[in-house]
Amino acid sequence: MPRPSAPRRAGTRTPPRPRPPPPPLRLPVLPVLRVPLRQGEGGPRAPATAPGTQADDGDPDVVPLTVQADPYAWESPCGQRYLINRPASAVEPPPTEQDAPAWIGAFGAVSSDEQYVRLTVQGTGDETVVVKGLTVRVAGKRSPLAWNDFAMGYPGVGCGGGVPTRSFTVALDAARPALTPEAGHRDFPFKVSASDPEIYYITADASAYDVSWYLELEWSSGSRSGTLTVDDQGRPFRTSGNNGRPAYEFPLGGEEWVPEGTTTLE
Repeated sequence: MPRPSAPRRAGTRTPPRPRPPPPPLRLPVLPVLRVPLRQGEGGPRAPATAPGTQADDGDPDVVPLTVQADPYAWESPCGQRYLINRPASAVEPPPTEQDAPAWIGAFGAVSSDEQYVRLTVQGTGDETVVVKGLTVRVAGKRSPLAWNDFAMGYPGVGCGGGVPTRSFTVALDAARPALTPEAGHRDFPFKVSASDPEIYYITADASAYDVSWYLELEWSSGSRSGTLTVDDQGRPFRTSGNNGRPAYEFPLGGEEWVPEGTTTLE
């Protein structure tokens, strides 16, 4: 005979089962917006603008001048030397100044003892721009390159010429290298405009180190000001000492490099 079930108490109910917790809320990932800084607000300094860029005088973000750097200019062939990590038999004859950039790139050459840099600075609008100064920045110092040293001038061929008006020197071996105007020449500031460019010639020398370096050009125009980084197309300039390195010259009309000082002059 079945047993009677226990009587329920009045007013009581079986509690419902708890609901499972809701899944975690997933928020969409939004892209981060990067707002460019204006000149003078900090952050990376603007690189030199490409030649031919036109400035809008009303836009405070547009740099009102261009700087064209030629790190392989020659003051004269007699003063140009390059260190190359190849034997003399694997190096082509010295180039002309016009062909020097391609020759240097082909052989991975580095300016030896000194480097002659030409800067052409020009305004891009109607306003006058004051070039307040050039500061030398060292990106790295190492022991001089243990490479062979090649002279660009032909033995016995005369060289010479006057010192350009805007000429400066810098000793890269110094603890804090700085530009110094050649004797009798003006120092900064200078003024430039679209119709009145300036050309600056810088002779940088190194003997105790292999130095990577660049320049910072400070400018102002009205209420605007800024700083441009001047280098070799995004890379630092590079100048190395050559003390004690095997040196070679190329005789005029010759067919190969010979040890420097061994050419017989008639």
